[in-house]
Amino acid sequence: MRADEERRRKCVRAAAGAALVLTICTAGALAQGPEQKRAESYQTFYLKNSTGQGAANDIQNALRNMLPHARIYYVATENAVSISGSPEEIAGAQRILGDIDRPQKTYRVTYTISESGGGQGGTQQHFVLIVSPGSRTSSKQGTRVPIVTGQYKSDEPPNTQVQYMDIGQNIEASLDGSGEGLRLHSKIEETCIADEKSNVGIQDPIVKQSVLEARSAVVPGKPAMLGSVDMPGGRHMEVQVTADTMQ
Repeated sequence: MRADEERRRKCVRAAAGAALVLTICTAGALAQGPEQKRAESYQTFYLKNSTGQGAANDIQNALRNMLPHARIYYVATENAVSISGSPEEIAGAQRILGDIDRPQKTYRVTYTISESGGGQGGTQQHFVLIVSPGSRTSSKQGTRVPIVTGQYKSDEPPNTQVQYMDIGQNIEASLDGSGEGLRLHSKIEETCIADEKSNVGIQDPIVKQSVLEARSAVVPGKPAMLGSVDMPGGRHMEVQVTADTMQ
């Protein structure tokens, strides 16, 4: 009888221990509870100085790389960045934008075009374009020449289709970088109507064209030679450029 009583007591103690362990585990699970959602904030930052798609892409990439868990969208119509994330991420985005959305320098880009040869005296022209990094500025000077592209004789009077071509000088300039790392992309194009006539149609002119396109590193205030072009009629053209910082 004593042996049976001892076995019964051992079973009761084992059951009580198991119940205690189960109670502790359940209490721990309840204390942890379901995974809590992180607190999120939302804010829109309006860019004050950065403009253009290139600048917007750079800012977007910087924010997404520095804040990988935040949701970041660029609103092109408002030139603004909308960010959804934790308060710490919003504060971090504000600091990043304060560092990279700074006033951009503007440069006065002066092209000096010298022409010589062809039985005529030398000439020199200066063209000034105002360019900001990340943007493009162009200048056109000349005339628009009509070119007949089609004619419908079934109509009375005949209906003529005309397309206009820009004849003269076209200059395009764009900048990237700043300071000593300033990079300039230039395209200078000159066109003129030749004296000879086309064999295709008596009204179709022959257009002579000279193009100089170059990418070069420039130092503000220091002139740089872009290159030279041999033009129709024995003329020779040299192009020099200077980029000056505007205050």
